[in-house]
Amino acid sequence: MQKHSGIWRDTKDLDVVVEARVIPAATEALQHAGFETFVKDPVWLAKAYKGEYFVDLITALGNAVLIVDEEWIKRAVPDDVLGISCGVLGVEEMIASKIFVSRRERFDGADVAHLLRAQSRSLDWDRLVQLLDGHSELLLWALVFFAYVYPAHVKDIPQRIWDGLLSDFRMRIARSQATDPFRGTLIDPNMFSIDVKDWGERDLYSELCRDHSKVPKEATGEIK
Repeated sequence: MQKHSGIWRDTKDLDVVVEARVIPAATEALQHAGFETFVKDPVWLAKAYKGEYFVDLITALGNAVLIVDEEWIKRAVPDDVLGISCGVLGVEEMIASKIFVSRRERFDGADVAHLLRAQSRSLDWDRLVQLLDGHSELLLWALVFFAYVYPAHVKDIPQRIWDGLLSDFRMRIARSQATDPFRGTLIDPNMFSIDVKDWGERDLYSELCRDHSKVPKEATGEIK
């Protein structure tokens, strides 16, 4: 956030974004450095602890909609963190990830708005649209939220993006079918659990997570 928006805040841990295929090597290196490691969620999260310090190794979104791949790493912005040269997650990938964090106990909409305020004019909009392919309603929602918060900055968003998203939204409404899948659990499987349990809606969250097997089994160690 500091790199892309100028906002500095203390964090409780260090998030390291990696491809799932490197999890075994990463956890082995951390173990050699005295960390205890385990896979918290095979869909997206491994953890490493050492005393009061801990690291999250993130390989995807928790709902398996976005998966970290080689392009995420290539697009990282060169920086220096704690005296170590590294890549900071690209702003497009950060926005796409945060758009899905819209839960009762955590809402990253303000982060998205701040990132857009700082980076809209230089953003790779085609990349952001690509990342959210199939979920363009959420991008439109985030931009409408931004326009409400920062009405003086609405024109920082390219007109072609507004036109494209609004046209796509109108088309989706016109072509809506009774068989279109319920997607509430992709936002929050807890808040929308009643839809699945009591109203018989399809649980896309569980389906995607069940089908996702990117984290190698050899990485799923137990915390010591």
